[in-house]
Amino acid sequence: MEFVIISGLSGAGKSRAASIMEDMGFFCVDNLPSLLIPKFAELGMAGNGEYDRVVLVTDIRGGTKFDSLFQALDELRAMQCAYSILFMEATDEIIIQRYKETRRSHPLADECDSLEEAIALERRMLSPLRERAAHIIDTSGLTARGLRATLLQLFARGQAERSMEVRVTSFGFKHGIPMEADLVFDVRFLPNPYYVAELRPRTGLDDGVRDYALSAPQSREFLRRLTDFVTYLLPRYVEEGKTSLTIAVGCTGGRHRSVAVAHHLAEAVRQEGYPVGEVHRDLGRI
Repeated sequence: MEFVIISGLSGAGKSRAASIMEDMGFFCVDNLPSLLIPKFAELGMAGNGEYDRVVLVTDIRGGTKFDSLFQALDELRAMQCAYSILFMEATDEIIIQRYKETRRSHPLADECDSLEEAIALERRMLSPLRERAAHIIDTSGLTARGLRATLLQLFARGQAERSMEVRVTSFGFKHGIPMEADLVFDVRFLPNPYYVAELRPRTGLDDGVRDYALSAPQSREFLRRLTDFVTYLLPRYVEEGKTSLTIAVGCTGGRHRSVAVAHHLAEAVRQEGYPVGEVHRDLGRI
């Protein structure tokens, strides 16, 4: 089991880091009491791999006692449960700026006369934990994309950099554009099998319908350009930090042309190494 404990300064980006790691396949638990950490690890180690990658976020919220946390870490080591600590920090100036932007109170605000004092106190409290950290990330100059890239470099497995899930769906414009679509392509200019009597009752998954709609020179040229365009975009979206992408392909009714094109596009994306879901929303409609 891969066990990562995220801690660090308030306002340094722990929640954002946990969210990114959740997208990477980690099971994330926020602010689990220290006394429960060994028990949670025991359950994970005894399971069937359902929780083989776990992130725990712990900090000073709720008055965390770090003596009990260190005791829990010692228990993990005794259980032969390997873990690593990821410590998040930033400069005082950046943390102050972030608190001003969010207008939230620092967890130690009631114990200090100023935000600067609260940050300094928190640094002292977390210093022993920082010394145990396997990884320290200073987020002062990091964008969300930069943080994601850093975490991928530290914790990605194999092709995790291509973990963006792609959903290709066909639809009919007369039934409305899918609201979840990130990209929409209109293929109503392609030859329409609806006007061929023997093809009308079939769908774009049928070889005859697909050949009719996609064999014309303009159809082949469109498929080539569409495939090149989409496969160019995919790694750009991954670099931006996107974890899911919905591509919608529409024709008039959503039964013939859009289905054929969506099926072709889904296969092309799959060959690029991305997990693909293929949906034909309006296939059963009239």
